[in-house]
Amino acid sequence: MPGRLPCAVLVATVAHVLSNWLGVSAGIVPNSGRQSSSCFSVDPQNTIADRINAALSAPGATGFSLKLCPDTNYPITSPIKFAFPNQEITTQGFPGLDLSHRATITVNGPINGDGTGHTTAVDGTCQNCISVALRYVNIQGNRGTSGPITGGANIEFGGNNQNQVIEWVHSEKPRSWSCLHVAEGPFTCANVIIQNNDIGPCGTDDFQQWADGISLSCKSSTVFNNTVIGATDGGIVVFGSPGSWIHGNTVRAGDAMQLGGINLVDYDPWSGDFTGVVVENNQILGGFATSLTNATTDQGKNAEDAFIKIGIAMGARTWFGDKYGMNLNHGAIVRNNTFQGAFGYAMAAAVVSNWTVTGNTIDNDVSFIGSVGPNCSKTDATPEPAPFVFNSSQIFDSTMDEAFVNRDADSLTCILPDNGE
Repeated sequence: MPGRLPCAVLVATVAHVLSNWLGVSAGIVPNSGRQSSSCFSVDPQNTIADRINAALSAPGATGFSLKLCPDTNYPITSPIKFAFPNQEITTQGFPGLDLSHRATITVNGPINGDGTGHTTAVDGTCQNCISVALRYVNIQGNRGTSGPITGGANIEFGGNNQNQVIEWVHSEKPRSWSCLHVAEGPFTCANVIIQNNDIGPCGTDDFQQWADGISLSCKSSTVFNNTVIGATDGGIVVFGSPGSWIHGNTVRAGDAMQLGGINLVDYDPWSGDFTGVVVENNQILGGFATSLTNATTDQGKNAEDAFIKIGIAMGARTWFGDKYGMNLNHGAIVRNNTFQGAFGYAMAAAVVSNWTVTGNTIDNDVSFIGSVGPNCSKTDATPEPAPFVFNSSQIFDSTMDEAFVNRDADSLTCILPDNGE
């Protein structure tokens, strides 16, 4: 009958390619609700990314679940790219296996002399990437000893897409600026879920060698129950992302100084719109002593000078000084978060409006350290370390329930730990 031949050709084509990719005989083609009978072969290793991308972009691959082999490293020399809606990349056997058996995707492409090169492991930003999911894999950015290079994050999601999921993923050591980035696209990205991931370390604390843990710029999204350890820029950075819910996460300093725990500082790209953003019930852990100097008080030193400069930073001036003038970030709620360990400031706020800060708790096991560093302003007075600081002249129509100290709050990431702290 007319129309049947193209359908038969399509099924035969996909089945044929799958048999080549997986090394098994052609059978039922995986689609929504169906799974391949074998995990994706790592050999030959010099064609891993090409073979995976061919599988994801094959005709009929909507809903395809690409299953990597447990306990297997996949070194790739170019990004793996989702191609159609409802696709999934995961490790075969999950859920059901211990997380230590997750497959690993390693960024292994070239680094060029001009500071560019291969930076992204998995890319979910295609025009047809609605509802794609990345689950149960390790992402190794393979930064090594070189500094950051220009390019995308270890994981790049978002764009003109909705309802994507990243869960039970470990991402570390990005070559570029972030371990995980969800982009706003043409401001149509929405409803991404980022949950149950373990992130870090990301970047180093050398000047401008930093990297974020999770970078969110997608509206109405959820960031829940993630653990971020050793991000050296921001642990979780919210770029506006109106309507998003950031809750139940743990952000902890690793073996290096960290600029921010949770950041709500970026005016761009959403022009300061944080309407409906709720940051609540997160635990921010600064630096902890690695050796005791006073056994009676349990006080000590940290061998790596590890601490978090600002636990939760709110408003562009806390981070960027006068770069954005008096452009206001507006509309967020920050409540019921806890702070433990060493910080410069637990929370800092400046140039915000319609902002609510309430119910946040300083643990008994906390200290505030730091002194003026070489990059601090010569004209603005950098405040002494303290739990909560804000510039009252730059806070509008807001509720600040905590005992904020009224100080100049510009460019607070310039502070450095005192020697021996």
